[in-house]
Amino acid sequence: MSAFYRFALLSRVCNFKTETGLIHVGSMAVNPGRLSLTCRRCLSGSAVDGPARVKRVSIEGNIAVGKSTFARLLQSACPDWEVMAEPVSKWQNIESGTKKGKDDAPQTTVSNLLQMMYQDPKRWSYTFQTYSCMSRLRTQLQPPPARLLSSEGTPVQVYERSVYSDRYIFALNMFELDCINPTEWTVYQDWHSLLVEQFGHQVELEGIIYLRAPPEKCMERLVHRGRSEEEGVKLDYLEKLHVQHEKWLVEKSTELHFEKLKQIPVLQLDASVEFQSDPDVREQFITKVTNFFSAL
Repeated sequence: MSAFYRFALLSRVCNFKTETGLIHVGSMAVNPGRLSLTCRRCLSGSAVDGPARVKRVSIEGNIAVGKSTFARLLQSACPDWEVMAEPVSKWQNIESGTKKGKDDAPQTTVSNLLQMMYQDPKRWSYTFQTYSCMSRLRTQLQPPPARLLSSEGTPVQVYERSVYSDRYIFALNMFELDCINPTEWTVYQDWHSLLVEQFGHQVELEGIIYLRAPPEKCMERLVHRGRSEEEGVKLDYLEKLHVQHEKWLVEKSTELHFEKLKQIPVLQLDASVEFQSDPDVREQFITKVTNFFSAL
């Protein structure tokens, strides 16, 4: 893979700029012929986060298992933490400008990539997984806010899913369903590995919270929330995603490509119970999570 190809991928998330033939990488200008793929976000945790070590944890689980509800619960119970929602709205509203002729004014169109993927998965799965992973990467690369670093105790960032579940759950599942072909899967894994290795500490997780529930319960909640893009989702699809989660987070049988990810601690929570409406269960969940964080 050429240096310029790698730079093109990294520039999508680092906002690198070029001037007078030089490529500006972080605070350093380099000659394109001797390109250094380093930016401030790729430095070690101490260089980026300052003296406070940020604990980064993702919430993983099936579609409609209750991740967003659980994320709001954590944010309410632990206001000093930063809880970052899954960027679903970005997938539903992709703006693109087009011009029919060189003198015509640009016309903006809005595409719902999430809906397009569900309606025609063989055509759009690779495109969707590429964009969803890029949007997750942007989320995980956001520097901690000042209030987080100045809070008492250890700073905590919680993500609703991660770049790892994008690959080892959803993209892998689409590949096994033949919705992503072998060439696309090879390309996806290549650039995914490149970006994860390049950004290093900035996308590493200290732990994973696995919200675990039977696919039937997830289907029940999916129907109840009524997201229009998911009208055609079948129980069989949720069952396959459940198997992928179990292989990765319970059985540990998924082939992983990042050493730290192989050793990451996982907290399992029984999400089949209605934790949103049961204060006792909510309290139990919060206690388990805070104890889990303390042990990281």
